[in-house]
This record gives sequence, structure tokens and C-alpha cells, in this order.
Amino acid sequence: MTDPIESPWGAADIFERILDAMRASGLTTGSVTIEQLAPVDHIHARGFAATRELADSLAIRAGDRIVDIGCGIGGPARYLADRFGCHVEGIDITVPFVEAGNKLSEMTGMLDCVTIRHGDGQKLPYEDESFDGGYAQHVTMNVADRDRFFAEAFRVLRPGAFFALTEHGLGAAGTPHHPVPWSDDGAGAYLLPPERTIASLGAAGFQEVEVVGTGEEYLQGYRKMISLMDEGALPPLGVHIILGPAASEKIRNAARNIEESRTRPVRIMCRKPA
Repeated sequence: MTDPIESPWGAADIFERILDAMRASGLTTGSVTIEQLAPVDHIHARGFAATRELADSLAIRAGDRIVDIGCGIGGPARYLADRFGCHVEGIDITVPFVEAGNKLSEMTGMLDCVTIRHGDGQKLPYEDESFDGGYAQHVTMNVADRDRFFAEAFRVLRPGAFFALTEHGLGAAGTPHHPVPWSDDGAGAYLLPPERTIASLGAAGFQEVEVVGTGEEYLQGYRKMISLMDEGALPPLGVHIILGPAASEKIRNAARNIEESRTRPVRIMCRKPA
């Protein structure tokens, strides 16, 4: 039996935290936009900038059906659906994220084009060849069975569909400092060298694998956030409210791990053969 994906997230009050931060930012539930929510609902390194950068490389057409595996609270799904006129099916292992994500989609008028459900990326609840493309942003660090995860992604994609992922791979120095955004103490973290991830994608059947190192971009993003923390200038609405009380330490360790070659951020694009 496949073990479920470990979730380092799980605070039941995620949605209330977001509402409180919205109020502190002067935003109202009746008029908030996906752009205004962007600082908080892209829960991965570099936030909205990384989502936008990934989207620039995706060949999505209006009407396409896209799967977001490990969708968090749905920021990337809502952005892609709005930008491309596609429908995005999101799935996440963290129940409070699923609940918050659907409430935020309703709040922004996106329920018709973004669907978020609870589930495990290692056992996707979709029929074979259901999607025109798929992606997973900073999810695989918490996936115990990488081979099964990619095999499931391959199964639900149509022939010729793209699959994209971003992750912090294991660096040459190994043994990252903790806590980090994806793990408080190393529990539930399954980092692999990018070469191992590439091999796993190939074993699943993916081809045309392209890898881009993104370490410097992520390091600069972390350093910018550290500078804001040091100045006491973090805005009310931001991913730090999702990371919780240890946000500062997690961000500092994430930067230090890149600097010391303990982690190696990458963006990977590949395709299911036509």
C-alpha cells in the first residue's frame, strides 16, 4: 500500500488567519480579487512570481483541463484559470487548505473554473487521460514514493500533455538545516538530488525533460523576505501567516540551505509522448 503524502501543514485556522490578514490590509470578502490575494495564496518559494514564471512556459489553451497536484489553497490554480481561460482541478492532502481554497475561489468568483478536492497525489481520483496538462509546485519534497507520484501524473494526462514541477532538490552537501517551509524537523521530507527526480520522471514514461536551475532566484527571494522581517516591514498579507510562528527561522534556513549547497532548487518541464 502506498503511504499517504506527509503534510507539514494542517493548522485548522488557516482561513481565519487569511481573513484577519485581509482585514488588516483593508480588503473585504465581497470585492477581493485574485491579484490582491496573490501575496498569501501562492504557498511556495518566491510566491506569485514563481507561479507567473512557470505559467509563461506552459502551453495552455482556452478550455483546457489542467491538474494541479498539491494545490495548497489554490492561488496558482485561480491564476492559471483566469489567465488562460482553462479549468483547473486542484488536489491537496491538507484538509484545511482544501476548505480554505474553495472558500477563496467562491470569494473571487472562480468556482466555475477551479475545483479543489482532498486527496493524495500518489493515488489520484481521476480517470486515465483526463487532463491536457499538469503541474506540481514545491510538492515533491513531501512525497515518499516519487515513482508512484509521477506514474499517477502520467496516467491522468492525455498523450502529448505537459507536466511541470518545481522543487527544492537535495544538494551536494546534503542534510538541510531545519525547520524549513516543508518540514519542521525533517519528518515527512523526502528530498532527492534533481538527477534522481529526472530518472523517476523517465521511468514513469515522460520524455523531453528540461531542467532549469533556479537556486539564485530563490535565494534572492528568501533574502528579500529576510530583509523585510529584519526591518519589521512584512505586510499583513503574506505567506508568513501560513508558515506560522516559526516563519522567520524557516525562511532563514531555506536561504542558508541554498547558500551551503544543501538544497538545489529546480524547475522541470517534460511531456507525455503523443
